[in-house]
Amino acid sequence: MRFNRIGTALFVSAFFAAAPANAQTPYDGLWSVKVVTKTGSCEPETRSTLTITDGKISAAGADVTGSIGREGLVKVSIGGAYANGQLSGNAGSGKWNGASAGIPCSGRWEASRQ
Repeated sequence: MRFNRIGTALFVSAFFAAAPANAQTPYDGLWSVKVVTKTGSCEPETRSTLTITDGKISAAGADVTGSIGREGLVKVSIGGAYANGQLSGNAGSGKWNGASAGIPCSGRWEASRQ
């Protein structure tokens, strides 16, 4: 997966993308997410406003699977990139890894509820 500026933005968008309206889990809602690259040639930093619905992570037209458990555990994959971490109350953080032009990239993500 080419994980450049477009790939990073897609990753962030898919990380907490939207679905239907009724909140069913403690982490449903709008979140501000910042993805920071620590190693590799991926985009240095990306920010986005995203949504969690029924604890599911999805994105229209993207190869995304993942979930956020009731305890706030985050696990998601998009194409060749993977992220995990923890949400607690109105904030969360974790790690991600992927590649840009075949060169590994990795870093951290931070999220806060809006």
